[in-house]
Amino acid sequence: MRVLMLAQFYAPIVGGEERMTESLAVSLHARGHDVAVATLRQPGQSDYEERDGVRIHRLPGLAQRVGWLFSEHGRRHAPPVGDPATVLALRRVLGRERPDVVHGHNWLAHAYLPLARGRRAAYVLSLHDYSLLCANKRLMRRGEPCSGPGPLKCLTCAAHSYGPAIGPPVAVLTKLSGAAQRRAVDLFLPVSREVAQRCGLAHRGTPYEIVPNFLIDERGAGPAEEVLPAGLPLGEFVLYVGDVAADKGVGTLVAAHERLAGGPPLVLIGRLVEPELVPARDGVIALGMLSHREVLAAWRRCAVAVVPSITRETFGLVALEAMAAGVPVVASRVGGLPEVVADGETGILVSPADSGELREALERLIGDPALRHRLGAAGAERAKAFTAAAVVPRVEAAYERALSARRAARRNEERRP
Repeated sequence: MRVLMLAQFYAPIVGGEERMTESLAVSLHARGHDVAVATLRQPGQSDYEERDGVRIHRLPGLAQRVGWLFSEHGRRHAPPVGDPATVLALRRVLGRERPDVVHGHNWLAHAYLPLARGRRAAYVLSLHDYSLLCANKRLMRRGEPCSGPGPLKCLTCAAHSYGPAIGPPVAVLTKLSGAAQRRAVDLFLPVSREVAQRCGLAHRGTPYEIVPNFLIDERGAGPAEEVLPAGLPLGEFVLYVGDVAADKGVGTLVAAHERLAGGPPLVLIGRLVEPELVPARDGVIALGMLSHREVLAAWRRCAVAVVPSITRETFGLVALEAMAAGVPVVASRVGGLPEVVADGETGILVSPADSGELREALERLIGDPALRHRLGAAGAERAKAFTAAAVVPRVEAAYERALSARRAARRNEERRP
């Protein structure tokens, strides 16, 4: 099968979604498929590259030339509408690759919409976030989970997220492009039931299949070859991995940890988005950004993993990575996290933004090594259902379903007078 992925960022740019897209592309190639990726060209990158058997086409965009539009670490992301230069470049890639399946992953998929009509290729769209209906992609408003879209609140929320000049147009384009995607996509692939529900797929009768994120086989990252990050405590410690930001629950975690009498150190790994959340006191260690191998090594060394998000996490890949390392997880009962962490079986779920409940869960695990071992072992077993070997065949089956739907739609069109 010939597959063309659409992803606004791709290796060597890293991140959870980027790692998932790359791993899926490489895994499909390893299973005998012909795989290419179309992605946005970032400053200093070449137009074309081959990596791990995958052909990578880097596309230009008119918006990419306007540097002031982008503020996130220089990354020039796709707009919620087809950029004319990107659409033209993607047309050429489609002619060269002749895919059986076009698999979109984020806003770059909007560049495919003007090209989708009448094509034989099936079109599937993974939903890694809530961008189908939310301009900021996270369903968060004023630091709290949003109950759902509404005309006025989406306009004001987008203005707060992107600024008064850019935000409102982004909100309007998100609504219009979301409706266009629903008409064009043969099959949606949300990463969790939470995403499917919040995006209204079942309510609208939209065809979809839940295909979760999966663990990446990090070659050379086994315990015998692990790369230990500098600064890790020698003994037990509590570990958090992710952006150091309020909506990730770091403030709640720091407050809970402070009330642990004589507890182990707290280690924070991730971007210091809000460095003021890191207190200037002993027992809290912020290591900043580390490589994925170093993160995996830290998981294997820690006593307890914590995912204290306030925001509606769409899945919870960091929780899954900790479970695969045999570590018990304390996570917020929010978003897709309960679909990963089984309360009382592989970890403990707590109310988001409740430092008291979080402290009690940490105290319980820290004080009971036998419980930690039992939950950690169960988590490692549960994580086997989220490996590439288990999930990639589900993607292949989804492709076949989408191709059948596309063929049926073409036959119906041909019968029309």
